[in-house]
Amino acid sequence: MLHKIVYDVETKRAFDEVAGRDPSKLGISIVVVYDYADDMYKTFREEDLKKMWPLFENADLIIGYNHKNFDNKVLSAYYPGNLDAMPHLDLLEEFYRAAGFRVRLANLAQVNLGEAKLADGLQAIKWYQQGDFESLERYCRQDVKVTKDLYEHALKHGKLKYKEITEIKEIPLNTSAWGEIKSKTINYTLPF
Repeated sequence: MLHKIVYDVETKRAFDEVAGRDPSKLGISIVVVYDYADDMYKTFREEDLKKMWPLFENADLIIGYNHKNFDNKVLSAYYPGNLDAMPHLDLLEEFYRAAGFRVRLANLAQVNLGEAKLADGLQAIKWYQQGDFESLERYCRQDVKVTKDLYEHALKHGKLKYKEITEIKEIPLNTSAWGEIKSKTINYTLPF
């Protein structure tokens, strides 16, 4: 069985607060990882990231939503290796490949799972600034859960629905290769 993880990153700053809109300069407030190996959600603050890297390095598949263009770039400022060398499945990238356009996670969550997101990334930054890590973790964990549930929904049904203005539409997805292990070329971190 594949060792899969699903993750999401929340940042300390918004794009308008950093030069060049560079995600690697946003800083990490919190990362939540769902680990299929033990069916647990794990939370990491910036100072705990060294404990998180083995989860990424040992995963056969890393799942996220827009994580290749955002979350990985935020994490790259902290990780000594190459995150892009790890095996990833980006649900937004898969949707875009099939549909030719992007949709928000909130749109897919509402239409496919009947779930609304708790807030947005700007509210998460406010919670961080206020020191409200309980709300921040709850929000990030829910994003991870929604991403995990969307992944499982797409695998089961081979499609995702989305809302366009008032109309619900479907996009078929080719999920046949989602379970394949891609070769890993990773520089492993040290355990200290």
